[in-house]
Parts: sequence; structure tokens; C-alpha cells
Amino acid sequence: MRELPGKSSENGRSFTVGDFYEAAAEKLQLTIIQGEDNLNRLIEEQMVSRPGLALTGFFGHYAWKRIQLIGKAETAYLENLDKTERLSRLRSLLEHGAYFFIFANNRELEEQTLELMREFGAVVMISPLKTRHIYRESAFVLERLGAPETTMYGTMVEVSGTGVLLEGDPGLGKSETALGLIRRGCALVADDLTCIRREIGTDFLFGSASDSTTGYMEIRGIGIMHIASLFGAAAVRGEKRLELIISFRRLSEVEGEIDRVGQARRVKKILGVDVPNIIVPVSAGRDLVNLVETAVLQQKLLFAGMDPVKDLSERLRLRAEKNKKRNNK
Repeated sequence: MRELPGKSSENGRSFTVGDFYEAAAEKLQLTIIQGEDNLNRLIEEQMVSRPGLALTGFFGHYAWKRIQLIGKAETAYLENLDKTERLSRLRSLLEHGAYFFIFANNRELEEQTLELMREFGAVVMISPLKTRHIYRESAFVLERLGAPETTMYGTMVEVSGTGVLLEGDPGLGKSETALGLIRRGCALVADDLTCIRREIGTDFLFGSASDSTTGYMEIRGIGIMHIASLFGAAAVRGEKRLELIISFRRLSEVEGEIDRVGQARRVKKILGVDVPNIIVPVSAGRDLVNLVETAVLQQKLLFAGMDPVKDLSERLRLRAEKNKKRNNK
């Protein structure tokens, strides 16, 4: 499996204030009121901070690298101060490095406050939403933007609820196999090129198509197809957890390497996460659609704790012991 250069990172991606605004503007109803020239600044810590203690003058462990969310409590505290002291407390945040502020509840800012923000080159946005809503939704946006991501050559499908990446050399039938699976009720996630991200916290991998190719497939001899138009909306998935990689290989290349019993457990490492990997030899006459479906069902049994190889080995052992006892009588 090949990774495209420049996309893979096990430690997550860096992004700017502008990237955050583009991703969150509609959901959080954000309006930029100061700092449009500084949207290219990196968000150094991908979290949201409510700087209540810092506004009182305590800067121990102050998280200035994060988004500074000024909510109802912070606003009430500031409004309890006279104008000079209010500006002094905000200046202290800026002097300690704060550079990106979101004010909840559409708080109107005084001109002196905006001048202070301009002096330090800070980015200021306002939202009509309540503090808790901004805090929660911002966390989702930040996690998505910063998630480690890579792009892999391969076609991804959902088979029996399992996300499966079909990979292998061009011409081995990945897209044709995916099409056969879709006709049997499975769903397309991505054709030919799959975007994969690692969810921070769970280390789950999720696959999807690029925004421009979602729902489309290319089949040699037929051309470009829109899957939802042909097979219905249920035949396409926007994103799916990746739980299995099936590698198509020419039989002549792997004939001496195939584990006929299935005792070996192969994995492929993507973004630092091990994904179960099955090699399926490709040769004339093999029913790849049926083989992929069966491989997925087999993998689901393994996930559930049932191992046919161990079960059969135990049955053979017990039978051998029984025969041995019989012969010793």
C-alpha cells in the first residue's frame, strides 16, 4: 500500500486560525471583528480555554496558546470593573501571549478594547451562541482539524457493517469487486483514493473520499459512475471506521507465501495503528466478491473471540488423546 507524500502524520496536523474559522464559521455563527490579517497564525494548542483565573491576575499555568473563550461569567466579571481596570486585565492576557479570542452571546466590544486587540495583533471573533455550546462544538472542530491524516491508494467499502480497504496493484479488480459488493447491498466509501484520519483519544481510523469524489466510481470500459444515482443513497457512506485491509495480490507472486490454514495474523500499520490485513490471491475465475464477503465475516468472528484454527486444533488434540487412551486399553 502506498501513502501519498506530504499527507501522513502520526502526531496530528497543524492548522491556522483561518482554518478553524473556515471549518467552524457556519456552525458557531462566527463573525471576525478584528485581526483578519492574522488568520494565518497557527493554533498552537488545539483546545479552548476560559481565562477566568487569568482575568483576576493569576497566570500560573495560563494556557495562552489556546483559543480564549470569553463567556457569560468572564463578561460579568469584566463589566463589574471600571473601564481602566477592564482594559488592564485584557492587556495582561495579551502580554502573556493570548492571540485568539471568541466572545460569546454577541457581546459588543468597546472601541478601546478593539484598539487594544489591534495593538497586539490579536484575532477577535464574536458569536451569538451560548458559552457552553461554543465550547462543546469548538472541541469537535479542533479535534477534527488536528487529527492525524493520510491518503492511501485503495477502494474502501462497508461490508456487513465493517469498513474494508481493498488495496493492490492497478488492474487487479478493486473497483469491480467493490461494485459487485455494492450490488449485494454493501456501500461505497471511497474509490481508488481513500482519505484516512486517526481519531484522537480512541486511535480509531476512519476512511472517507475527498470532497470532490464522494459517491463516484470509475470502472474500466464503463467510465465514471455516480453510485447513489444508480443504487440509491444507502449505497454510499460519507465516512466509515477502517477495521480490515484486504490486499489483492497476483497468485504467481504470493503462491509460496500464502498461509493456507489462516493461523498467521497479519497487520498493516497506518498512522501508528495496526489494522488486520488479509492477502487474497487473484487469478482467473476466482470470485473476489464472495471471497471479500467471507473474509469480512471471518474477521467479525475473530473480533468476537472465536478462532476456527484454535477450535479445530483443540478438537484434533482431544480426538488424538481419546484414540491414544483407546489404543492403550
